[in-house]
Amino acid sequence: MTIVGLGPMGQAMAAAYLDRGYQVTVWNRTASKADALVAKGAVRAETVAAALKAGGPVILSLTEHSAMYAILEQATDALDGVVLINLSSDTPAKSRAAAEWAIGHGAAYLTGGVQVPPYLIATEGAASFYSGPKELFEAHRETLEVITAADYRGEDQGLAPLYYQLMATIFWTNMTAHVQALAMAKANGISAMEYLPYARNAADIGPIFMAETSKEVDARDYPGADAAMLMNTASAEHALETARESGVDTALPATVAAIFRRAVEAGYGQNGFASIFEVLRKQDA
Repeated sequence: MTIVGLGPMGQAMAAAYLDRGYQVTVWNRTASKADALVAKGAVRAETVAAALKAGGPVILSLTEHSAMYAILEQATDALDGVVLINLSSDTPAKSRAAAEWAIGHGAAYLTGGVQVPPYLIATEGAASFYSGPKELFEAHRETLEVITAADYRGEDQGLAPLYYQLMATIFWTNMTAHVQALAMAKANGISAMEYLPYARNAADIGPIFMAETSKEVDARDYPGADAAMLMNTASAEHALETARESGVDTALPATVAAIFRRAVEAGYGQNGFASIFEVLRKQDA
């Protein structure tokens, strides 16, 4: 087992494998980042080529795929026959291109997306998405599940990062909305901790509607009652005006209100909330 890239995530993964008794080789551009892992029993590779030839799958834990090229282009001759598992974050298109590049140099390749921060590696509930050749995934599933549960999404190398970015879209938007609400609360003399239980109540409401919304989007049918989107738009405008009155940034509520207005202008004023899909979707779909 080899880990290339020893940022917080690479460090956590290498430590998890060492704790499970794996022989672990590590490499990082800043060699000193391997010191603590070497003290725990890891082997420090002196070069990228040596890391690739150390045996076992090679996990790449890098900021993005451009770092993979910068590192591996100096050792392309060592890629032939190597199993590369790229757990670096990037877009689906860049992930497909990275896979094509590595496979073109003789590597077997899986793309992955880790869904948890470093401190949750090797803990219950941690999970990662994987995509690429099914037989390659199955051959290494047990090893991969040392660090997180492994959720295989399909042969297309872009699927793991796509699922990851879909999850990130929900997570970061929700958390940004939470901080937006905190900014509005604090501007009006309400402490963040005082508002916290109400924030949790608001977050609990969303999942109640997710199944219904998903069904309506698949059916492209958005039944509504009492001019639902017209009412939703009025509500979003009120949230925007409250942010403005509070003197806080309005970019997020303004974006939400603008999307709702576009749905109404497109003729969905009498339809339900899921009708905003029609203004957000790929327009040639």
